[in-house]
Amino acid sequence: MNPAPELTPRSYYRLPWSLTDNGISWIEVTDACNLACEGCYRPHKVSHKSLQQISDDLDVFKRERKSDCMSIAGGYPLMHPQIVDILKMINDRGWKAILNTNGLAMTPELLKQLKKAGVAGFTFHIDTTQVRKDSRATKEGEHNALRMKFAEMVAAEGGMACSFNQTVSWDTLDQVKETFTWARKHPNIVNTIVYILFRSPRLTGDFDFYANGKKISMTEAYENSKWGGDKLLYAKDIVAKLKEVDPNFEPSAYLSGTVDPNSTKWLLAGRIASTKRCYGYVGANFMKSVQVGSQMLRGKYLSYSPPSLLSAGRTSTALFSLVDPKMRKIAKKYLWNLVKRPHEVLEKTHLQTFTVIQPLDMMPDGRMNMCDACPDMTVHNGKMYWSCRLEEIKEHGCFFNAVPRKSCGVNVDPCMKQDPVTTPDEQHVQ
Repeated sequence: MNPAPELTPRSYYRLPWSLTDNGISWIEVTDACNLACEGCYRPHKVSHKSLQQISDDLDVFKRERKSDCMSIAGGYPLMHPQIVDILKMINDRGWKAILNTNGLAMTPELLKQLKKAGVAGFTFHIDTTQVRKDSRATKEGEHNALRMKFAEMVAAEGGMACSFNQTVSWDTLDQVKETFTWARKHPNIVNTIVYILFRSPRLTGDFDFYANGKKISMTEAYENSKWGGDKLLYAKDIVAKLKEVDPNFEPSAYLSGTVDPNSTKWLLAGRIASTKRCYGYVGANFMKSVQVGSQMLRGKYLSYSPPSLLSAGRTSTALFSLVDPKMRKIAKKYLWNLVKRPHEVLEKTHLQTFTVIQPLDMMPDGRMNMCDACPDMTVHNGKMYWSCRLEEIKEHGCFFNAVPRKSCGVNVDPCMKQDPVTTPDEQHVQ
């Protein structure tokens, strides 16, 4: 297999999100879960946060971080017995409530109840790392029928965003084409697909790890998953696979890393399409205009737009063609299609987005390249931390330091504090 071409972040819009001003915040309301997915970084304990604890966490977010939406996670948040009260609490404090779910407990009746409580959208996590009672799929494409079930359920109720997460490893890389192909057929009910790249300590390289100056075993700290292959996956690999399906696929926005500013830790692409055809991918100027415009008009960066806005593809195309050259190409293609197929004038066009998340990467000198301005920061004991490394804080009170076993020209003292970006006392927003 030929190596995937390098990405060009300098041609993308760098999302202006920061630790204190971010489109998304992330609250974990329970450790309980009804699944045990391969490679999950959160141990499953039957432990629900009280409403007071959740209220305190929300106070921290309100004080430290300005956000458009609040992602509700866990564990499995629908296992929390007071999830309806939590949704109402989040809405009362001015956030859109986005519920992360595997869908196992979802029914049309529950969906109605959640909508009444104020949920703005759902992110369904469905992939082959899960052993599910509602699907026997062994490949991602076999899960598409289940994904369709939930997309249609949300669409039938109306007014709520619908997204899907999929964990991807080197072993399942080729299967992203199956979910991508499926999603492209349904831009009217599938708003976003998120590909989350699998990370495991056994794949990070030859390092020793220390906490508070003491050597620790990473296999004890994190589950030594046998899933995921024997090679790390990067955002460029996902993009290369998606281009095999659609050669025109092109990202337009990104978040960089805390150590490497050229890394594409969060990578976004958006397309204007009907259920019949795709008119093209939006450019960096479109992404910039949306984020800057939202900040100017609402005082918040935008995240998780409602379906009513996403389905206004023609209006968006006409408006943003003034500032985005790629939008002008989309407008020309759309108008030319109407000349050839005037009966499609009644066909709605939609903005459909695709996201690739590349979590922690190890640098040769042991520094850990995290997602800069991480949208999935959560609260623990009154402070904000990267959610994917929260177990280090819970168990050791600090983040791990990594020391290369082989010399890389850098002398590292394991007892030293890590790079300021990942120092435990400086992880939270002041």
